[in-house]
Amino acid sequence: MRKLHYSIVINASKEKVWNTMLGKDSYKLWTDVFAPGSDYVGDWSKGSKMLFHGPEETGAMSGMVSRIKENRPYEYISIEHIGIMQNGKEDTSSELFKEWAGALENYTFKEIGSKTEVLIDVDIAEKEEYEEMAQTTWPKALQKLKQLAEKETQ
Repeated sequence: MRKLHYSIVINASKEKVWNTMLGKDSYKLWTDVFAPGSDYVGDWSKGSKMLFHGPEETGAMSGMVSRIKENRPYEYISIEHIGIMQNGKEDTSSELFKEWAGALENYTFKEIGSKTEVLIDVDIAEKEEYEEMAQTTWPKALQKLKQLAEKETQ
């Protein structure tokens, strides 16, 4: 597993950034960068199961089966991937899943005056194409999140 780190400063309160990042409608907008049609089923409370998914592609991984490992509102959220979505079904045993087993996505929200710094630490599977995709999409997704959160505060 490789660890990647990203951060962005957003001209909005921690509460506004948190709600924009996790809100059902706004989540779909900023994560569209990763896969058009991205969505989730579940809730963000600690211990909850979440299904993160995009459009179905035959034979392809189309999302993650996860649980919320930690949730401290407006400060920190940790997501642990416990399976993948493949062909519309949860997969917790394939070789593809084993590449991602236990991967974490951790989000920290730090107040800097009237702005918020979002720090992201993500684990990705040990394949170069995953890192290339992450390095391309994460900055774009964070710019979209920034745009949404700042637009809503104006």
